[in-house]
Amino acid sequence: MKKKIDVEKQDSVKLYKIRKTLEELSRKSGRGTELITVYIPKGKQLHEIISSLQQEQGTADNIKSDLTRSHVVDSLGKVVSRLKLYKKTPERGLVMFCGALPPVEGGPLGSEVVTVWEVDPPKDLNQYLYRCDDHFHVDILKDMLKDDNLIGFLAIDAKDAGWGLLHGDKIEVLSQTGSGVAGKHRQGGQSAKRFQKLREMELSYFYNRVAQTTREYFIDIYPVKGLIISGPGPTKEDFINGNYLEYRLQNNIISTIDSSYSGAEGIREAFAKSSDILGSFRMVEEKKLIENLFREINGNTGKGSYGLKEVIEFLKNNVVQTLIITDNTNLSRVEGKCKRCQHIQEDIIERPLVIPKKTEYVNNPCPECKSMEVDAIEQDIVDYLELLAAKTGTQLEVISGSAEHGNMLASLGKIGAILRYNPGHSK
Repeated sequence: MKKKIDVEKQDSVKLYKIRKTLEELSRKSGRGTELITVYIPKGKQLHEIISSLQQEQGTADNIKSDLTRSHVVDSLGKVVSRLKLYKKTPERGLVMFCGALPPVEGGPLGSEVVTVWEVDPPKDLNQYLYRCDDHFHVDILKDMLKDDNLIGFLAIDAKDAGWGLLHGDKIEVLSQTGSGVAGKHRQGGQSAKRFQKLREMELSYFYNRVAQTTREYFIDIYPVKGLIISGPGPTKEDFINGNYLEYRLQNNIISTIDSSYSGAEGIREAFAKSSDILGSFRMVEEKKLIENLFREINGNTGKGSYGLKEVIEFLKNNVVQTLIITDNTNLSRVEGKCKRCQHIQEDIIERPLVIPKKTEYVNNPCPECKSMEVDAIEQDIVDYLELLAAKTGTQLEVISGSAEHGNMLASLGKIGAILRYNPGHSK
């Protein structure tokens, strides 16, 4: 049996950028209660928000500290100015963070610059929030990034049962238990009929115990969108047809899968066999991407590439069809640009080596014209790759570096590409 489930597909690059922004904002702290957080729910009229923030500006005039008052008023003014650029509230809502912060962490008093961040929420935002605090309030957005498309797995036979959970990019074995049910052979001289009746009673008790645990896991603790039941032999069908499951779970079974194992090993096997059912789940998508990449590499087709330098070169030459990178590369592109001759120097390095490299660019003359007027900027590696990919119509996918398939890509330097054609041959 199979049942289709509706799961919203998320943009992996967009989610990566939101996570990186929230990580950055979580590290920010104000010298007083002067960091502004505004959550604007979908459908909310912007003129109402603007009016409310302008009233807050008036209230801020009562703040005793001259510096804090100035920072709060300036930050609110910046938010209002940015909101006036919108014709209406974005479809899912809008989140804005703003505050007067030093350009360098721990910078001297008076060096603060009012900076604003705008975040398009990954899901519909239904909550209004305004806070003026010594930190930014990012928890609501962080909760939105949690994948609520949960799928439960139950792997059962007469010997044992196991429970698993698929959430986002991770398949997790929750627990397993033995049945305590005797085997089918006769023991201790008991009559066949009596032994069979006792075994049926033990099985029924086991099924009820499994149903109770399944309810606790997949209704009380992890409300799942669907349930997949697997196992060897007819046990899973006996369990399902016996209506042991709570009716909400019984109606939520999306598939039964024949497997060689039950318990924890059965959970992993069932997941491996469920890609056609769960084709819209991110973990399955990522697994397929890595499988396709390794198929090209191991098949020596010339259409599989890995390693940062090689992949970027192919990307610039419009050879890359799909570019795959893990979300834990921790790399930045640092660019030094001469104001006089426009010569560009660049390096891709791991953080936190970015600041020394920027300092090196700024404190040394341009290698072309020897001018000391060199500006240095930092760009997250994914932002840089996204710009290159947009120019060539390349699909960019950011995958989890903590999952099994992410670890496979890590063995290739955390970046790989499926090419449009073998560059060693003519098209």
